[in-house]
Amino acid sequence: MDYHFKTPEDLEIENELEKAKIKSSFFYSGIFVSCLWLIQFIQFALKMNFSSSGILPRNISGIPGIFLSPLIHADFSHLVSNSLTLFLLLFGIFYFYRTSVIKVFFIIYFVPGILVWLFARQSYHIGASGIVYGFAAFLFFSGVFRKDKRSIALSLLIVFLYGGMVWGILPTDPAISFESHFFGAVTGIICAFIYRKNDPPPVYEWEEESEIENFENDNYDDGKEPEDAEIEDDADPNDFKR
Repeated sequence: MDYHFKTPEDLEIENELEKAKIKSSFFYSGIFVSCLWLIQFIQFALKMNFSSSGILPRNISGIPGIFLSPLIHADFSHLVSNSLTLFLLLFGIFYFYRTSVIKVFFIIYFVPGILVWLFARQSYHIGASGIVYGFAAFLFFSGVFRKDKRSIALSLLIVFLYGGMVWGILPTDPAISFESHFFGAVTGIICAFIYRKNDPPPVYEWEEESEIENFENDNYDDGKEPEDAEIEDDADPNDFKR
């Protein structure tokens, strides 16, 4: 088995890549959330209500809402309640699941809206809550399906921070689109299963060292021939007393 020990140059390159990874994750997550705020400010400045551009189930005029509804919020308090959570969850997907993030983003963005249009109550459905639930479910169940240390740790963090969100998939408030939450969560779970083999976890230096030690221990040679290490049948029991 061959092992590669990282040089200072290797570590420097890794650090630069890590910084770039953090910056890009922050940038794209921030851009998306900023778009939501820009739309809300436009709605406020023009004194207009964009709610009619949301999803109206089983109505032709409501089809554009599949694209538009996650961008529209009833008021600033509605947007504030979604913004930080959305940013953190999207950052997590961009940072930890980089080869899956584009596919996961668009699936979770559109599929819950399609399901809401097909099956939800006859009312306008707006807000980014559906994709928030989709991202949270994806991050949590990615840890369940992958079972690697990094993904499991991230799943536990999601439970700690957003475990209370599970109640949002129940019809507890007629003014809340629990259908968006439910279909978002289901879509996130499906994405986590489909892409469970993407983005394998990185191998850290301390894990490589541990593997080397285990390999060396497994191949330890005490210098004796196999027959020398056996206990002979006629050996004197007193030889083994302390």
